[in-house]
Amino acid sequence: MTEPAVLHTTADHVLSVTLNRPETLNALTPGDRDEIVRLLSEASASPEVRAVVLTGTGRGFCAGADLRGTTATTGERAPGDVARTLRTGAQRLIAAVLDCEKPVIAAVNGTAAGLGAHLAIACDLVLAAESARFIEVFVRRGLVPDGGGAYLLPRLVGPQRAKELMFFGDALTATDAERMGLVNRVVPDGDLHKTARAWAERLATGPTRALALTKQLVNASLDADRATAFAAEAAAQEINMTTADAQEGVRSFVERRSAVYKGH
Repeated sequence: MTEPAVLHTTADHVLSVTLNRPETLNALTPGDRDEIVRLLSEASASPEVRAVVLTGTGRGFCAGADLRGTTATTGERAPGDVARTLRTGAQRLIAAVLDCEKPVIAAVNGTAAGLGAHLAIACDLVLAAESARFIEVFVRRGLVPDGGGAYLLPRLVGPQRAKELMFFGDALTATDAERMGLVNRVVPDGDLHKTARAWAERLATGPTRALALTKQLVNASLDADRATAFAAEAAAQEINMTTADAQEGVRSFVERRSAVYKGH
């Protein structure tokens, strides 16, 4: 019986999502994209999920979109098809990661190319195996970067570095990606999943709603002026102080004990 192209399990409040088409370096079909979007949307709403880990099987994290059999190769398109496909496909996938109300960790186990690279850097935290590679492959195919790349990359590495990566399309090692700020930490290949699990379990015992609001504040701050950012911060703090976890955090401080957060 053939395994699903996207595997998922939930244990100890951690949702693990694994891309499972190693023969294609986990290139994403439209169905794969939709499944990831669905899982992230459900994770946002589920009290059973308090952190997410996204990874791949085999030598690849994700080689981008699987173009075989699409209009990208047949050339049969109606006006507006390309833009519509991006909005409902690659852009929707990246937005699902950015908008997920639970922290998402990318455990980059191998090649992350094109949309696959953008899927990784859209995550809140990025762990990379030493063998991982990040490739802005679009220029090699005569394409414009999509999947939010021209939005995400300059915010992480600055416009000059982003243009260098996108203009040349050279493979970036995990170590260089860490140095440039695309990766939080590089670990030996054999330690990747253990480290990702440890980070996720730590997040899963944290104040879940406070983490969600913090994620929203940080992501929104990149496009906001100071007044807007300060107003959003005050509103988030007001909302968060109504949660049981915030009350537990303050109470545990006063009582000089470790907080026990329930995720609500």
